[in-house]
Parts: sequence; C-alpha cells; structure tokens
Amino acid sequence: MNGADWAQLLLYHLSLSLLAVGGAITLAPDLHRKLVSEQGWLSEAQFNQSMALAQAAPGPNVLFVAMMGWNVGFQSAGPAAAAWLATLLGAAGALVCLLGVMTPSSILTLVATRWCQKHRERLTVQALRQGLAPIVVGLLLATSWLLGRSGGQAAQDGRLWLLTLVCAILVWRTRLHMLWLLAAGAMLGIMGWV
Repeated sequence: MNGADWAQLLLYHLSLSLLAVGGAITLAPDLHRKLVSEQGWLSEAQFNQSMALAQAAPGPNVLFVAMMGWNVGFQSAGPAAAAWLATLLGAAGALVCLLGVMTPSSILTLVATRWCQKHRERLTVQALRQGLAPIVVGLLLATSWLLGRSGGQAAQDGRLWLLTLVCAILVWRTRLHMLWLLAAGAMLGIMGWV
C-alpha cells in the first residue's frame, strides 16, 4: 500500500462511520465489499477470521474494524518484511480504521443525543426513533447473511439457519441470557450439528 491507499482507507472509514446505525457490526457488509471484493486488501478467510476473533474477544463489537485494519496494514508490509515493520503497519492500519469509524459517528452521536434529549417531546424526534428501528433490523439481517455465508456462496445448511431462527425468536420473546445461547451454539458446533 502506498500513501494514497492509506488516505483512501481513512476516507472510506470516515464516510462509512455515519452509516453505523445500530452499531458498528452493521458496517460488515460494506466493509466486505470494499476490503475483500473491490480492493482485495483482505481475503475472504481473513475477513471472517477478523470478525470471529473480534466478536469472541471481550469488549465493544467495534473491535472487528480494528482487526480488519490490523490485517490490512500487516498485509501491506509484504511477506518479506521484517516482523517489526509488519507489526508497526498492522498497528497503523488498526488505528486508521478505528479512528476513521469512531470519530464522525461519536461527534454526531454527541450532538444528536443532546438535541434529542432537549427536544424529546417533539413529534419529529419520536418519529425518528421509530423510523430507525427497521433500518437497524435490516442492517443486522444483512450482516447475519454475510456471516452465514460459507466459501463465498450463500449457506445451504438448513440446520444453521434453523439455529439462527430459533435464537432470534428466543432473544425476541424471552429473557434468556445471550451467554446461554452462545454456549448452546458452541456445543452444537462441537458436536458437529452446525
């Protein structure tokens, strides 16, 4: 990667930041399009591994953006680069991507939250809150579809989709803690069911 590529990476994440309605995880489909399909900065496997590792780690779910930035930076060093250079470029990639995604949305959130709190009785504020809910659900479904793909093809595994549906219904209709669902999914995966 050259300087123009780094600037493009930063500007892309700055612009993408404002689309993170419902959380950073909703950015996954567009990140996949840009980083894997268009630029080829990450492979399909690296993208999926970045998502899995960041989601498994404790902390905010925006960590996957930093992981992807790390991988883009690390890859830019090339296979013959010294370990210290690859590590430095990986850290730079993580920082560029994370700052790009966090800065505009954080400023917008601060300003919008203060304005909405001040004008919470207005009909427009109430309509905005109700109108954003289906958008968030749609973005989460797009992310689920992307993560449910296997080898670049839409997953044909009915068991996986059945498990997804059951978990979605349980989250929606019960107070069952998410960790129990994660544990059940892990056990089904270990047993080879999904």
